[in-house]
Amino acid sequence: MFARLARFVVRHPWWTIVAWLVAAVLIIAFSPKLTTESDQGDFLPSKYESVQALKIAEKAFPQQEDTSSLIVVKRTDGSPLTAQDTAKVDAAAKSLNAKKPPTVLGFATGPQAVAPNKAVQVVMVPMKGTSMDDNKKQGEAVKQIRKDLPTLLKGSGLEAKVGGDVAGFVDNEDSFNKSFEIVGIATFVLIIGLILLIFRAPLAAVLPIVIISVTMQVAMGLIGVASKIFGFSGDDSLSTIILIVLFGIGADYYLFLMFRFRERLRAGDDKKTAMITAVERVGEVISSAAAAIAVTFLVLLLATFGVFSAWGPALAIAVVVMGITSLTLFPAIVSLLGTAVFWPSKAWKKQPKDRFSTAIGRGVGKRPALAAAASGLVLVVLALGTLGFKADYDFAAGFPQDTESAQATKDMEKGFPPGLTTPVQVFIKSQNGQPVDQQQLQAFSKAVENAPGVGKVQPPVPGQDKSVARVDLVLKLNPASNKAISLVKDDLAPAVHKAAPEGTRAYVGGPTAIFSDINTVNNRDLSVILPVAAVLIALILALLLRSVVAPLYLVVAVLLGFAATLGSAVYVFQGAMGEPGVTFQLPIVLYLFVLAIGTDYNILMTARLREEAKEGHEPRKAAALAVQHGGPTVAAAGLILAGTFSVMMLAPVSMLQQMGFSVAIGIALSAFVMSTFLVPGLTAMLGHKAWWPGHGDEPKKQLRPSDTREDFAPSGFRG
Repeated sequence: MFARLARFVVRHPWWTIVAWLVAAVLIIAFSPKLTTESDQGDFLPSKYESVQALKIAEKAFPQQEDTSSLIVVKRTDGSPLTAQDTAKVDAAAKSLNAKKPPTVLGFATGPQAVAPNKAVQVVMVPMKGTSMDDNKKQGEAVKQIRKDLPTLLKGSGLEAKVGGDVAGFVDNEDSFNKSFEIVGIATFVLIIGLILLIFRAPLAAVLPIVIISVTMQVAMGLIGVASKIFGFSGDDSLSTIILIVLFGIGADYYLFLMFRFRERLRAGDDKKTAMITAVERVGEVISSAAAAIAVTFLVLLLATFGVFSAWGPALAIAVVVMGITSLTLFPAIVSLLGTAVFWPSKAWKKQPKDRFSTAIGRGVGKRPALAAAASGLVLVVLALGTLGFKADYDFAAGFPQDTESAQATKDMEKGFPPGLTTPVQVFIKSQNGQPVDQQQLQAFSKAVENAPGVGKVQPPVPGQDKSVARVDLVLKLNPASNKAISLVKDDLAPAVHKAAPEGTRAYVGGPTAIFSDINTVNNRDLSVILPVAAVLIALILALLLRSVVAPLYLVVAVLLGFAATLGSAVYVFQGAMGEPGVTFQLPIVLYLFVLAIGTDYNILMTARLREEAKEGHEPRKAAALAVQHGGPTVAAAGLILAGTFSVMMLAPVSMLQQMGFSVAIGIALSAFVMSTFLVPGLTAMLGHKAWWPGHGDEPKKQLRPSDTREDFAPSGFRG
């Protein structure tokens, strides 16, 4: 099949290029855009209590804010606030109310907003709107408030800082933009720089960047079409994840193809014959790898959390498009360019000596048990770190702490519990539809004053629907901390349910409750997704290798690599750096980039091991040659992909640093530990049993001393 595809593409390159470009223009021009959501709660199933609380709030409190900021006022000399000071703050709030921006519902303060210790007074600034345009207007409102406050408080000895969700977004928008700008530029520089180092040819380095960029636009168009047909939407991070996935696997597949093309040129083939042979030989590897990744992504459809289930089809489509591009557009363009793609270097004509990969291959071949045991031990020790894994939902703590919003939070906590900005919202709903009794509400408020973790109970607020009332509970803990999330889930929610007045039901909502439910959903999703993905990857490997044994230990190796990567993150961030946990999204991100994409290298190395066995080499010799000749390909691809992710550590945002470090380590473990030592070592130890019940290692001919060793993978990536 791949031989026929290769002959058509290489013999009709212009037809291939024109057909591809026409399809690309039509898809990009006429496809709808993927819709996105930014509220994590929107992706939770309706059976969860926090979501039910949201639905009740939408009906009973249509005027309730969608988000908020707050103004924290204190004396510049640090003294307690006086009656004159609080009167000045009240007057400032009235002035702000007189010309409030359209998205601001009001500026609320009063005696209850003065800290018991008189350290600070707060002015709550509830806001309405969830669209991108609303978010922009809310940010502008915060900037205007900050501009007005100095004038309103001038000469009073008071200073005010604006904090809260919207203010935090305003302050950290530059950090995010700067982060993605740094990551984007560094990614392109790194990919171009490393490929330039490998081939010493500017055109060979720039070509994949251009083609992958266009491929991404085509993929996004097809994803938009699929989203309309199947009714899914992504979150704000999906386009960034698709970009990273496509540049990661696109660079890998490009290297697989180019290394083989260069090898065939060195063997004396003309440019068309060399490319036909290259596509024929790596076509199965690329298609199998792309299929394994796409299927792994599609398993995300089983996720209960809507963010992940939307990622599945979107990423699968992107991978399939990249696989098609790698087997059609890349070969067509390179076959036209021929040796000019390596200009001005002449090194492509020379055969490198491969001393390093030869030495590693010889060592693995001589002592496969030692190679497998040592590499396996490294992975197991790292994997033990997962036992201490804790999820962290506190995004704010991962941003720079010298911003005004961060300082406002610190000032506020001098006089109020940390949970003031994001209280736990309890909705008391009458079960018979009658109005909620006010005396019962007062009794409920009194009962929950001593509930676990509660620092303050706000006065009950009746809803438009009188059968519903809201009581806000201010936590003593940081509402986004692991302790607060566990507290709400395990202790506070049961206490609230127990204290609900007779004839009513209490629904616990708010951000902390939402994160508590997300935690439950994440644990459930990973427990389902990982086993199913492992089975499907094993089936794909079984079809590729015509074996039952090899896929089993390959899947175990991949899962062990996943655990080792997560454990590494725990050791570094929770252990060495003292963080309370690692970002809650990290396990699923590692699933996407380590378990899925890292499978590429195992497929390439295993296919090479089979190829060497078919050449008539006994198992240990086959392992030595596979590492010698296939190792440089895996090393180059792994270096580029790990390097691409490692640039995220330059970002001034903790979440991106954790993701960058973890994925880079995971890719490095996949390329330099699993594929180079563990998989070849195990295969050499098992020998012919690795290919049972098929005959994947059955020699296709008697090996002759004059046979060349240039028929599957590159013999080096220098030159």
